[in-house]
Amino acid sequence: MRYTGPKRKLCRREGVNLFASEKYDLSRGNRKPLARFGKLSDSGQQMRAKQRAKRMYGLSEKQFASYFQKALKKPGITGEEMMRLLELRLDNVVFKSNLARTIMQARQFVNHAHFLVNGRKVDIPSYSLSVGDVIELRERLKDSPLYKSFLAEFEEFQKQNPNGTVSAVGWLSVDAKKMTVTVNALPEKDEFDQAIDVSRIVEFYSK
Repeated sequence: MRYTGPKRKLCRREGVNLFASEKYDLSRGNRKPLARFGKLSDSGQQMRAKQRAKRMYGLSEKQFASYFQKALKKPGITGEEMMRLLELRLDNVVFKSNLARTIMQARQFVNHAHFLVNGRKVDIPSYSLSVGDVIELRERLKDSPLYKSFLAEFEEFQKQNPNGTVSAVGWLSVDAKKMTVTVNALPEKDEFDQAIDVSRIVEFYSK
């Protein structure tokens, strides 16, 4: 089952802002990591790495484990293939494109069919994208106050950073005026979130 309890507590347990939201910024106020006693064993470190990544993507145990099994069947390096599969989820792409504040909000937007993929409605957060796919905000939502606020932020960002990109990652490009996202390439190892210890996750599932 997916965790539905206090998210701030999860961030403190893992020692990192799992949800990329100021609300869970551990550097603010008294939101410090929870104290741990003793040194974690290898198994403990593997478990923590798996838990951290699973929570960052907002997945259940079963869902997360299934991505490892899919990665095993691919010819590349298992850990990198697993990360690519996770990164190419539709909800994650919406989040990394800054069309949602958090991964949870991105999943909600997708569930409510806010986006088209290559012109077709998709309401499955786990939908796997490919290079060349184009995600577009549905026309009826472009004038909504929520997405107008995103557009205003994009325009302000680009005024201050003429050569900057709205997307949080280089393998995605965002057309802020049209509210479209294009998958330009597969995410590479150096573009994965460095807070995720992929090798430990592979070790955990390889026992």
